[in-house]
Amino acid sequence: MATAGTTAASSRFDYADALSKSILFFEGQRSGRLPPSQRMTWRKSSALRDGFDVHRDLVGGYYDAGDNVKFNFPMAFTTTMLSWSVIEFGQLMGPELQHALEAIRWGTDYLLKATRVPDSVVGAVGDPNADHSCWQRPEDMDTPRTSYVVSKQKPGSEVSAEIAAALAASSMVFRHSDRAYAAVLLRRAMQVFEFADKYRGSYNDSIAAGVCPFYCDFNGYMDELIWGASWLYKATKAPNYWNYVKNNINYLESNNIVVRNVNGNPVPSSQGGSISEFGWDAKHAGINILVSQWVMKNPHNSNPFIPKADQFICSILPESPAPKSVSYSRGGLLFKPGGSNLQHATSVSFLLLVYGRYMKLANKVVDCGNNVHITPARLVSFTRGQVDYILGSNPSGMSYMVGFGQKFPRNVHHRGSVLPSVAKHPQHIDCHVGYSYFNGHDPNQNVLTGAIVGGPAEDDTFKDSRFDAPQSEPTTYINAPFVGVLAFFKALHH
Repeated sequence: MATAGTTAASSRFDYADALSKSILFFEGQRSGRLPPSQRMTWRKSSALRDGFDVHRDLVGGYYDAGDNVKFNFPMAFTTTMLSWSVIEFGQLMGPELQHALEAIRWGTDYLLKATRVPDSVVGAVGDPNADHSCWQRPEDMDTPRTSYVVSKQKPGSEVSAEIAAALAASSMVFRHSDRAYAAVLLRRAMQVFEFADKYRGSYNDSIAAGVCPFYCDFNGYMDELIWGASWLYKATKAPNYWNYVKNNINYLESNNIVVRNVNGNPVPSSQGGSISEFGWDAKHAGINILVSQWVMKNPHNSNPFIPKADQFICSILPESPAPKSVSYSRGGLLFKPGGSNLQHATSVSFLLLVYGRYMKLANKVVDCGNNVHITPARLVSFTRGQVDYILGSNPSGMSYMVGFGQKFPRNVHHRGSVLPSVAKHPQHIDCHVGYSYFNGHDPNQNVLTGAIVGGPAEDDTFKDSRFDAPQSEPTTYINAPFVGVLAFFKALHH
């Protein structure tokens, strides 16, 4: 892959080391029986009876963040983004590619289990309220491991369609290294998408006790259905999926989600609206960027995808005169309303690099008006600013990736990291006993290497306090898109 129109510049950051650690983080989030190859050795096997209550084997997968629940909606999005990272930038990962494939497979093996029974999809495992009331190592869990399942009668189109997207995207990843496994993933993706589309409804209504308010779907499930169909088209080239995307995309764009600012007040859709949203909940910008790859040189099919993708770019870049969908701290970090802000910085960075790549191949620039033209090289330089901020080039001089650089968060909001490891403290630690460690002043006992935390406040300050979960809690979906981004910059500076 060409380097999207920029020349290698010297950097103070070791992007290869950051890439390696960003992937290693996923081993710290593993649920299930850990293999002999486990490199984050302070973690041990956990949740080995998951699924027992519904007579299924649901062992495996990932804990989403600093708790011990398996929320399959964000887990599937994480798997989709890890897969997209490898599809776009895998050839730049070098020896880390194998570890990236292992991280994806840990997700897909579990998602296959979660979709093994036809016309039924497991949406989450673990009672979230009971789990969140305890401060316990995953290895010690004795809270209810309830399985929350969507079905024909109790549908969950968003979680099912996101799993279909993850399985379709990952099938492309394994196409060369394990053709049989790739075929299983793709076949299941098609089955699960059909279920998601045929039995429409939100899992908010079907399994609220297991997913709300933590991962309630706030903007409906149509974006996941279109996103899933887009990935299935990319993986199969079957025209029925492309027709599905074209037939439904305008419905999606005419139903803008309500974006709220930090005070909870609605933001007018002219300030970005749904087309600029992308994350575990809203897929809008991702759909337009993904689809742009195959319509950029085809004016007949480019509408509305290319105009919306261009609008997204113009809503991000500071020099663009267009209405903005993000704000910026004085230190230069992009912000959106709500907590865990670095999920936006990593996801937007990924989309910009990918779009820049497609633009370069099509000899395209984005016209934002007032004679402002955004080139692929500008998207790279902008993204480098976000990446370097996260890695330590910020007013606090803080790396927001645990274990990277000299100064990084030591009090991450994460149960396994805070509590002593099983090797150090083999005795069971009860639900409430763990809070003595949480409330203590000592740094976390175990380094969750590679974890990117929620990040600083909008004034660039960072508390490094495990009491402040929006700032100090890592999540799988903050890291997943960053894997591809770091692979790009590693190659750029090689």
